[in-house]
Amino acid sequence: MSSAAGTPSDGGGDRPWQSYHTAYTNAKAGMEGVDREKVQKVIYEMSKGSKYFENEQKKEAITKLKIEHLRAQCAKLTDNDISHFQKIAERKILELEASRDLSKIWLHTDMDAFYAAVETLENPSLKEKPLAVGGMSMIATASYEARKFGVRAAMPGFIGCKLCPNLVFVRPNFERYTHYSGLARKVFQRYDPNFLATSLDEAYLDITEVCSERGITGEEVASELRDAVHQETGLTCSAGVAPNRMIAKVCSDINKPNGQFILPNDRDAVTTFVSTLPIRKIGGIGKVTEQMLHQVLGITTCQEMLQKAAFLCALFSEGSTDFFLSVGLGLGGTETPEHRLRKSMSCERTFSATNDSRLLFEKLDNLAENLADDMQKECLKGRTLTLKLKTAAFEVRTRAATAQNYISSKEDILIYAKKLLKAEMPLSLRLMGLRMSHFSGEKDDSTSPTQKTLDRFFHSSDINSNTNGTNGASCIDVSGGDNDCNDATMKDECSIHDAEKDVPVDQRPSHEENSSVPEGASSVNYDNEVASSSWKVTRIEKFDELGDLTSSKASASSSKHGQHFWVDGYICSMCGFELPPCFEEERQEHSDFHLAEMLQQEEAVDGTARLSKERLAERPCSSATTPTPKKKLKSSKEGKHIPIDSFFLKCNKNL
Repeated sequence: MSSAAGTPSDGGGDRPWQSYHTAYTNAKAGMEGVDREKVQKVIYEMSKGSKYFENEQKKEAITKLKIEHLRAQCAKLTDNDISHFQKIAERKILELEASRDLSKIWLHTDMDAFYAAVETLENPSLKEKPLAVGGMSMIATASYEARKFGVRAAMPGFIGCKLCPNLVFVRPNFERYTHYSGLARKVFQRYDPNFLATSLDEAYLDITEVCSERGITGEEVASELRDAVHQETGLTCSAGVAPNRMIAKVCSDINKPNGQFILPNDRDAVTTFVSTLPIRKIGGIGKVTEQMLHQVLGITTCQEMLQKAAFLCALFSEGSTDFFLSVGLGLGGTETPEHRLRKSMSCERTFSATNDSRLLFEKLDNLAENLADDMQKECLKGRTLTLKLKTAAFEVRTRAATAQNYISSKEDILIYAKKLLKAEMPLSLRLMGLRMSHFSGEKDDSTSPTQKTLDRFFHSSDINSNTNGTNGASCIDVSGGDNDCNDATMKDECSIHDAEKDVPVDQRPSHEENSSVPEGASSVNYDNEVASSSWKVTRIEKFDELGDLTSSKASASSSKHGQHFWVDGYICSMCGFELPPCFEEERQEHSDFHLAEMLQQEEAVDGTARLSKERLAERPCSSATTPTPKKKLKSSKEGKHIPIDSFFLKCNKNL
């Protein structure tokens, strides 16, 4: 078994920055000639000692434990095991190959450095200058002139200034970007009325019908579309044409900026193309997945997925294995996904870390206004509001409140958002977001949220019988690590798009496109300050991107009080939080938290029982108060049931 040479070190050695991998050290288009080691060294030196650095160390330690766990599993495999899994892999490959569809022609288009290009178009004096859209805390997009210095999206602005002293900053203007995105989408509709927009500057188009009707090739359509976009917007875009969406996206990045790449609808051409393709080029394979595949199995290219297929089947879950094998075969989505009703709407903002409560509530007010405006534009009303917080220590928390009635106004949103934020204060934040879900008119939703059907009533009764909540409020608190910008949440027009995201492969539909979240439960009381509103609070914190990737992942349960231990040496058995052994103090604090939580619950139960006994003792023991037994209903024929047909026969005789 091959062990990768790039195993992360503990930070020692002469060049510790070589093992320091972050989301923004990976090359993007326009960074081909950049001195990678120099960029890594600058990022390492400027990040060292920061809360972000400490958080990255924790995540790196957890990744190393996962890799060691997989290696141990791999070492236990016998020849018979490998032979068994090889047969399974061969059967899977045959099934996947049989599903290959070469009849469709997909085009993926991506605007070139979109935000920066729009700003340059609006202000020609910025042309040919190294430009960054964003601020000192975070860069949303960097121009190609800035990328030559190693500056890129998802990089803090102060690091960008260190790499490029002449870097020019421009604040984002999302109204402007939305306008230009709308102009480009009008062009896309000419070629595919049902095109799939994945963000403001990216889209997938099924051009099969256009090519057939007009008798032209995919290459001609790509050239024509790019020219039309430039004429309509004054901006350039790049395009990729391939038999499926996954490969088309990879192709659009090959000749950036202002270029295109065409892959013929031929099986040999596709398999040859993916044979040497680095696995990190595939959407859905992030830095953790890349490290695991490389350091455990020595996989660096897509073709090697097929060569190590038996080990993939043995070590990973079925969903992950199918995805990996599909990548090795060059398979992706070919059918246009069915239109689905929007499930949620969100917006978020990143800012310099602050603990100023006045400023935080001001930012919350702005977010509520933006969310309310977006919802009212689409005539949407929702019931579940989620508050997303990222602390100064890069810890991500998610708090959710469910209202009794559907809401959409800024004022209603703020009622719940303020209550959620107030419960977390005091704290220092660097990111805040709001998301509304559970919209009216959803498939499983009744017309009146307060009226339940009979089966829903009994279903909810079963759930309530297993919870220890009070006043109808249940609270879930799981501590977790940040997930590097949230691996595949759909990009919102209010969110920074260009930041790179790692997506857990088990959750990607059609093997193309953020992780299982273990939950632990405890009860919490809240003052019901909102008149005629009952609401539920849920606390969920995000986990590492590959928490659900391996098939041996243990499920954490909070129901087993007093049995706290660390699964696989780093997973909390009670809530699923991952913390490596090297963080002794943090692990002790985490154990103490569960102990305190258990004691609080025991005290609450004892207090309730004691109060009940006191009340019973206060009751007068009088015969007058003795409850009288209910009269038994007399049944006909001494309790024998009448058959239904006999009953109706008897009724008819009486008539």
